[in-house]
Amino acid sequence: MAPKWQDLVAAKQQECKEKIPLEWRINTEHPALTETPRLIEADIPRRSGLLSDTELDITENYTASQLLVRLATGHISSLDVTTAFCKRAAIAQQLTSCLTETFFPQALERAQYLDEYLQREGKPTGPLHGLPISLKDSFCVEGVQSTVGYVEFLKNLKNGPATTNSALVKMLLQLGAVLYVKTNIPQTMMTGDSENNIFGRTLNPHNTRLAAGGSSGGEGALVAFRGSILGVGTDIAGSIRIPALCCGVYGFKPTTNRVPFGGQVSGAKEGIPGLVPSAGPLAHSIADLKLFMNLVVGDGHAWRYDSSAVAVPWNSVPRDLSEKTSLTIGVLAEDKNFPLHPPVKRALDCAVEALTRAGHRIVRLGEDLDVAYPSRLAFQYFIYGPHDDLIAASGEPAVASVAKAASPMFTGPFPVQCELGPFETIQALYEARQKLSDLWREAWVEHNLDVVLAPGSQNTAVGHDTYGWPPYTTMWNVLDYPACIIPFSKASKQLDPNAMATLDDVQPDYHPDEVDGAPCAVQVIAPYFQDEKCLWAAEIIDRILREYGNLWV
Repeated sequence: MAPKWQDLVAAKQQECKEKIPLEWRINTEHPALTETPRLIEADIPRRSGLLSDTELDITENYTASQLLVRLATGHISSLDVTTAFCKRAAIAQQLTSCLTETFFPQALERAQYLDEYLQREGKPTGPLHGLPISLKDSFCVEGVQSTVGYVEFLKNLKNGPATTNSALVKMLLQLGAVLYVKTNIPQTMMTGDSENNIFGRTLNPHNTRLAAGGSSGGEGALVAFRGSILGVGTDIAGSIRIPALCCGVYGFKPTTNRVPFGGQVSGAKEGIPGLVPSAGPLAHSIADLKLFMNLVVGDGHAWRYDSSAVAVPWNSVPRDLSEKTSLTIGVLAEDKNFPLHPPVKRALDCAVEALTRAGHRIVRLGEDLDVAYPSRLAFQYFIYGPHDDLIAASGEPAVASVAKAASPMFTGPFPVQCELGPFETIQALYEARQKLSDLWREAWVEHNLDVVLAPGSQNTAVGHDTYGWPPYTTMWNVLDYPACIIPFSKASKQLDPNAMATLDDVQPDYHPDEVDGAPCAVQVIAPYFQDEKCLWAAEIIDRILREYGNLWV
């Protein structure tokens, strides 16, 4: 008799629990853990007593770029750095359920090898020598399982421990990185709330009563908790950017296929024309996002690891921007169907004011460049074609955010007639997408835009299972534009006291008390394949917001 799904889950959860060393386990009766849901504000990693002063320093006071300099020169050992992040990730897991798989012994063994190599050879193994990097669960690491939140994949032998590495994993190891954890996702990887029946619900370390976002929610929570200095997620509708904005970190969705994506587990049918996901980084600074892209895209050698990766080098300074003293920034109009919550609107207005005072040209884009239509187009792409029901296959129930099945269809009709045959549907969707791309190209040329500034979402992190449809991120996946999240400002019940009701199960209401203190963010977007321009401009904007923005926040 086949085991019940609950038995499979219980066995997996016990396996994961046993992989956390006893000396890294939190005393659940520690008073600090019951005082507040605001783990970061309460400085729980320090108050837990599990991290030494050196480990706190390593995990809190450096960027990835700074750690790499110290690692390459031998001023700090990879073993010390890896130990510090392994321990902090273990603490994060116990408090937020942000991890799926841990492989701490293998990571520490690799770190020791890298230290010995540096001492013996007098040089690092590569530009990421000794740096711990976390990965979304969908990436395959040899000897480690990838279930992506489906109980069916626990019982299916073909989804046992991976026998080979994903393309990006091979590249990161070749560059000298240390891999140590994989991070939590939602069931189906298609909601903004990272919960599944195997690994539970990822909590937001800023406020555990709020969602961490999805589908790379575990990455967002782990990076925010500083259990990771640099993480990798994937994004097909906002799955990097939503966790970044919910958890107050930086996130970048590149143009598809600039970062090797091959060899991942998803459960989705492959080969059907549609929206394609991209892999990209979450970090604590724009500089670290650029570090990741520069090293992974590099001189265009990514195709050696993944046949779908484009062989185009990374240009650190875009030619058309290197001599510019000011940017022309288009500001996306608020869509009446997806009204901005007061803290989000305030953050965007403050960002525009700061950029204006810094001398940049602001162009208010028209309502013809709306959010609702590309959202409906994306939704139609997501639902057409055959789908395997991997939830029903195991007998597990759908989690709440999946069961709600939020969609943007209240805003208007499907872009393509539903009565068409499969080939006609593919053609019609393609034509609709091309027409949308041309509309945006014309706007870019007409206004001579460098980048577009937009909200990352109509809301901040919100209560569990209420995130709804993500219109302000999904539209850029339809256009395949690179997009970067910059954390900026916080929700405030004093500054934004008025509650706001929207539509049930489609988008969340605004509750000032519930989201008080939640991170806000803005989103910077550039045209297709202009990833370098996106991050170059995002760094300028981020610097201005740090220097001037707080005057109005």
